[in-house]
Amino acid sequence: MGSMPDWGTLPRMLRDQAERHPGDVVIAGGLTLAGLRSAAAGIARGLIALGVAPGDRVALWGVNSADWVVNAFGIWDAGAVLVPLSPRYKGIEAAQLIGKTGAQVLITGVGPAEAPLAGLRHVVASGLAALGARVPEREAEDRALAVGPEDLSEIMSTSGTTGTPKGVMLDHSQVLRGYWDWSEIVTLDEHDRYPVIAPFSHGFGLNAGLVACVLRRATMVPIPVFAPDALMSLISSERVTILAGPPTLFHRVLDELDRGSWDVSSLRVAICGAAAVPASLITRLVERVGLERMINAYGLMEGTVVSMTRAGDPIEVIARTAGRPVPGIEVMVVDDDGKQVAPGERGEILQRGYGVMRGYWDEPARTAEVIDGDGWLHTGDIGVLDDAGNLAIVDRKKELYIVNGFNVSPAEVEALLLREGSLAQAAVVGVPDPVSGEAGLAYVVPRPGVRPDPEALLAWARANMANYKVPRRISVLDALPTNANGKVDKLALRGTTGG
Repeated sequence: MGSMPDWGTLPRMLRDQAERHPGDVVIAGGLTLAGLRSAAAGIARGLIALGVAPGDRVALWGVNSADWVVNAFGIWDAGAVLVPLSPRYKGIEAAQLIGKTGAQVLITGVGPAEAPLAGLRHVVASGLAALGARVPEREAEDRALAVGPEDLSEIMSTSGTTGTPKGVMLDHSQVLRGYWDWSEIVTLDEHDRYPVIAPFSHGFGLNAGLVACVLRRATMVPIPVFAPDALMSLISSERVTILAGPPTLFHRVLDELDRGSWDVSSLRVAICGAAAVPASLITRLVERVGLERMINAYGLMEGTVVSMTRAGDPIEVIARTAGRPVPGIEVMVVDDDGKQVAPGERGEILQRGYGVMRGYWDEPARTAEVIDGDGWLHTGDIGVLDDAGNLAIVDRKKELYIVNGFNVSPAEVEALLLREGSLAQAAVVGVPDPVSGEAGLAYVVPRPGVRPDPEALLAWARANMANYKVPRRISVLDALPTNANGKVDKLALRGTTGG
């Protein structure tokens, strides 16, 4: 693999790229490396004018756009830590993360700007660069060059099993190394055109999308709101070469090809995330689309990139597994007592190496629960290693379920539902769903003397939580089933789902 230049930090990487390749377009629509570098410096000066100090957290809220990219690099140039907020968040959810990380400045893009949230000094929608005109360029440049490899670059929100999202801390060096190696395996380069469908607020969209494209001088096409119907015209009009998403996305490409005369000959690499991919799907993509390769990969917010399939892997390996650990990462599968299991046996996946997060923001106790004294991250995912070292993800130990690629914590949805006011208890379980992969079903018990209407509760949920957290159905019960220890018996609830 080609070794990464000795950049150390995102601001130094951007400066080096802009100096060597100023005219390379990194964002579709014409923004070049030189343009990105200069626009980001303008944002950094604006943040410094607002009083942002090195290590301060700055929240960024909006859909994928060129502005989002400029703002992110501006935050890094200012020596600050990026706290991305999902564009799907509603006010309660955004306020939780802003409060948790102590962010004092919120930059809102086009999108869900709501009333200023508690604790914020500044909410900025635009005009940061104008504000920064009074900060000398040299001051901002010194600030950018003072950032160190071990300094935090981002705090990503992750759904925990406890009901409140946790903030995953990653630093500049691990993001650069993880996504340089990822890009090497993907063969991403300056000739590629890559639509970033995952939101930039999501670990994959930010690091394997926005950062990877600038690392490799590929042209990113930020997708603000993904419309599956527009996928084929996007691929043909933008001459897309790299496509990343769940298996359903690639099934869609083949269905559309069967129906119409789309030109998708530009596509060369497809990337799937830790999903079982039917072997026939890969074969058809290679034959019908002429893909050079399909890559299956496994990563998690807390652990950056863990494993990937490689060039030359047989179709069965790509279909069945998420490949082998990436360089610098060790993987071990253990039983409930923490002992390593034999190849072919199930157990919890443990990961160790440079990619393991620096911890959960301001939660040392919860960090210690997942990273042990030997540096192993306990992922909560259940997997199997084969004799060749390929890792298959077979189940999740945690209660999380996945809706359209987004992890959902039942406890978090339950906590949000209880804020509506008419409920005494709520229990949420994930069930298979033909469209979204999985969906949530909520079972609720009203407060005494209240008769909640499931439709009204659903309407409240849609108004107050990100759409992927909204349950598919809410059922009102007199009581929730409990097991011997008095805990809500979610297995029993699953048995009553009836689909």
